[in-house]
Amino acid sequence: MALASTANPIFSPPLTSPSSSSPSTKSSHLSFLNSTSSNISLKLSLSRPRSQSLLVRNVLKTVESSDTSVSKGRDLEFITSNSKPTILVSEKLGEAGLELLRSFGNVDCSYNLSPEELCSKISLCDALIVRSGTKVTRQVFEAAKGRLKVVGRAGVGIDNVDLQAATEFGCLVVNAPTANTIAAAEHGIALLAAMARNVAQADACMKSGKWQRNKYVGVSLVGKTLAVMGFGKVGSEVARRAKGLGMHVIAHDPYAPADRARAIGVDLVSFDEAISTADFISLHMPLTPTTSKIFNDETFTKVKKGVRIINVARGGVIDEDALVRALDSGVVAQAALDVFTEEPPPSGSKLVQHENVIVTPHLGASTKEAQEGVAVEIAEAVVGALRGELSATAVNAPMVPPEVLSELAPYVVLAEKLGRLAVQLVAGGSGIKSVKVAYRSARDPDDLDTRLLRAMITKGIIEPISSSHINLVNADFTAKQKGLRISEERVVVDSSPEYPVDSIQVQISDVESKFASALSDNGSISIEGRVKYGIPHLIRVGSFSVDVSLEGNLILCCQVDQPGMIGRVGNILGQNNVNVSFMSVGRTVKRTKAIMAIGVDEEPDKDTLRKIGEVPAVEEFVFLKL
Repeated sequence: MALASTANPIFSPPLTSPSSSSPSTKSSHLSFLNSTSSNISLKLSLSRPRSQSLLVRNVLKTVESSDTSVSKGRDLEFITSNSKPTILVSEKLGEAGLELLRSFGNVDCSYNLSPEELCSKISLCDALIVRSGTKVTRQVFEAAKGRLKVVGRAGVGIDNVDLQAATEFGCLVVNAPTANTIAAAEHGIALLAAMARNVAQADACMKSGKWQRNKYVGVSLVGKTLAVMGFGKVGSEVARRAKGLGMHVIAHDPYAPADRARAIGVDLVSFDEAISTADFISLHMPLTPTTSKIFNDETFTKVKKGVRIINVARGGVIDEDALVRALDSGVVAQAALDVFTEEPPPSGSKLVQHENVIVTPHLGASTKEAQEGVAVEIAEAVVGALRGELSATAVNAPMVPPEVLSELAPYVVLAEKLGRLAVQLVAGGSGIKSVKVAYRSARDPDDLDTRLLRAMITKGIIEPISSSHINLVNADFTAKQKGLRISEERVVVDSSPEYPVDSIQVQISDVESKFASALSDNGSISIEGRVKYGIPHLIRVGSFSVDVSLEGNLILCCQVDQPGMIGRVGNILGQNNVNVSFMSVGRTVKRTKAIMAIGVDEEPDKDTLRKIGEVPAVEEFVFLKL
C-alpha cells in the first residue's frame, strides 16, 4: 500500500531527545476529545467581533491584521459586533438552506462570478458558500483581508478549496458529507440495472428508427455477485438495495466493522477476492494517493472475465485508458460511469463513446431532495461556525493553542507516522476495530495534553485510504463513523519531565498482520517510536528492538540471525539504485531470529523486492511507504 507523507514543514523539533528508563506502569484510559490536521499551526477565534482585529498565531511567527484597510463603497456594510454577518453564495443553493442563512445574516446570491469578481467581493463577506464550480484559491483568501471566517462547500469533495491557504489565513472550511448519500446510492443502482439491460443503447437505437430486440439481450441481476468497493455510507446503502434485488453482495473496506456488514448480509473480503469473484463491481471508494488508478491494467488481469463495473465515486480511481483496453478485449463486458478523471471528459473520449459504456454527467447527487438536504446541512454548518461553534464537518484546523503545538510538534510528526506505519501492517478484510495508544512520560497525567498526538495517530491510520480529513474537530466523529475504538494509556517512566513524551506505542488488536514479526505476545500488531534529535524514530517492532528514522520509505525484514545479511540485502538495493539512508538490526536471542529495519530514499520496484524475498535466510519482509 502506497501512502503519501504529510509532514508539516513548519515543525522545528528540539535537537535533544529524552532517554528511556524502566517504566512503572500507571495507566489511565482517557476520553478521546478531538484531533487535528497536518496544518495545526493556527489559532482562530471565530466568534471575535469585527470591531476587533483577527489574530492568527503561527509557531514561527505572529501576524496581526485589522479591517482598517477596507475601502468604502456603495455595497460596503460596516460590520460591528452587533451587526449581521454577510454570507456570499456563489452557486445555486436550495431554498431551505437560503432561508436558514437569511434568518441569521445578510445573504448575497451572486452566481457565475469570475475569479476577479469573486476576489473583489470577498473582502466584504464573513462567509462564502460554494459548490464544485467555484475555485476558492489563495488569491481569494488574500483578497478577503482577514474578514472571511468560514468557507462552506455544499457537497463532499473540497478539491476546489485551497485548504493550506484557508488555514494560513485563519478561515474554517466545512462541507456537507451526509445529505447526498441516498441519492448517490440510488443512482448507482440505476446505473447497475440500466447497464445490465442495455437501456441506454436500446433507447438510442429506437430513437434512430431501428428495432433490434436480439442485439440488446441483457443479463439478470438475481443470483449474481456484486462487489462493493468501499463500504461507507453510500456503499452500504447500495449493498442494501442490491440485496433486495436478489444479488449476493460482498465488500472490501479495511475499516468497515464486520458486525455492521453481517447485519446487512454482506461478507467482507480482501481486495483481490472481491474483484476476482464478482460479476458486478460497484466503486464507492474515495480518491486518495492509495486509490488513484487502483483499477488499472494489472487489476484488470485479476478480475472475472466479463465483469461489469459501475462508478459513482470518483473518476480518478479508474485508469480510463486501461478500462478502454479491458473493454476492447472483453475482460470487462460493460461499464456504467457517472464520474471521470477530467470533468467534463474531452471531446471524442474513447471511453465515453465506447458502445459498451453508458455514461451520465456526474448526477449522483442530482435529486431535488438531495439538493435541499445539502443546502440545509451546509447552511447549518456555516451558521454554527459564524456563531463560534465547532463543527463535526470541519476539514481544517481551528483553535490549537500555540504553546501546546510548539512543545508537541516533533511528537505530532511521530504520532502520524506511527499510525501510517501501523495501518500498512494490517492484512485481511475484517477491518480495524480497536487501537490502543500508550504514552511513556515522566510528567503527571494532568500535565500532558495528548489530544494532538491521538489525533495524528487517528489521521495516520484513517486518512491515507479514506476521504476523511482528520482534524481537532472531527477526529472523534470520524473514528466512531469508521467503527474505530481508540483507547489511551499513560505509563510513568523515570526520565526528564522537560520532554512531554519519552515514547509512543501503537497497538492494533484483532487483525491479521502482513508482517508476523510485528505481532506482540498478546497477538496485536505493536510498534513503538521516539523522537531523537528532533527526528521521529522507530524503536520497536513487535518484540524486536530497532532504531531507524521514520523518513522516506522503510523495509522490514525478518531473517535468520547470521553473518552477512546486511551486506546481501544492501547489495541488492545498491545494484538496483536504491539508496539506503538508515539501517538497524534488532534481535531477541543471538543466532536465532532478527529484524532488519532499512530506511530507503526511493521506492524499490517489484523485481528488487522479489530478490530480497528470495534471499534464503529472509523469512518475511514488508515494504512501507511513510
